[in-house]
Amino acid sequence: MNAHEIDYQIFGEEMQFVEIELDPYETVIAEAGSFMMMDDSIEMATIFGDGSHKEQNSGLWGKVLSAGKRLITGESLFMTAFTHAGTGKKRVSFASPYPGRIIPIDLSEFGGKIVCQKDAFLCAAKGVGVGIEFSRKLGRGFFGGEGFIMQKLEGDGMAFMHAGGTVVRKELMIGETMRVDTGCLVGFTKDVDYDIEMVRGVKNMMFGGEGLFYARLQGPGTVWVQSLPFSRLADRIVRSSRHYGGNQKGEGSVLGGLGDLLDGDNW
Repeated sequence: MNAHEIDYQIFGEEMQFVEIELDPYETVIAEAGSFMMMDDSIEMATIFGDGSHKEQNSGLWGKVLSAGKRLITGESLFMTAFTHAGTGKKRVSFASPYPGRIIPIDLSEFGGKIVCQKDAFLCAAKGVGVGIEFSRKLGRGFFGGEGFIMQKLEGDGMAFMHAGGTVVRKELMIGETMRVDTGCLVGFTKDVDYDIEMVRGVKNMMFGGEGLFYARLQGPGTVWVQSLPFSRLADRIVRSSRHYGGNQKGEGSVLGGLGDLLDGDNW
């Protein structure tokens, strides 16, 4: 086994965090900004790229290329490594960035590779490679919600993804197909055929309010779907702030805006 073997426990409901238990000299890597807390004897170090064995064996140019690919996905050139440098068992925790679920994945059970949305990765055992997956289909690239580039997790260790709202895991049989809103797609295994379909019907396209395209996934393989994409959550927050204009007095009131007009402060 190339990746470090780690134990974990997930806490919380809407705002979860994962606690990783490390034996001496075991390491976990994480995206910058996801760290929550850690025991003593755990040393934190900023590393170039993901620190996987494949990257380490590729030389300086390979490390630069790997880190550069991360920039394309909107991530930092650097990642953070947390290593247990003492004795006994120690713990380090990483928090989810917004309400949702943390998804633990043993990559050895899924053929050593998962393709996911660009901001899904949270942390992983050292040895797991975090790279990019280019789309070879124009339709998928232009209209798939994630563009031509998605993230991929490779290796044989534990990795943790985060997604918004409730997360559903679907097992697709050979030839079985499902359609998903492009923003609700979290990730899928390497054997799943992923493409984009246009919504049928002029009325659906013009007035359906669900966009013009959805993701089409065909088995065999495993698919993870989220109920609340961050983009949808952010859009609702922006629209609400514009509607209320920073004044929340009418929120929840039957009178609404009329109540604001009748308020003494507006006279």
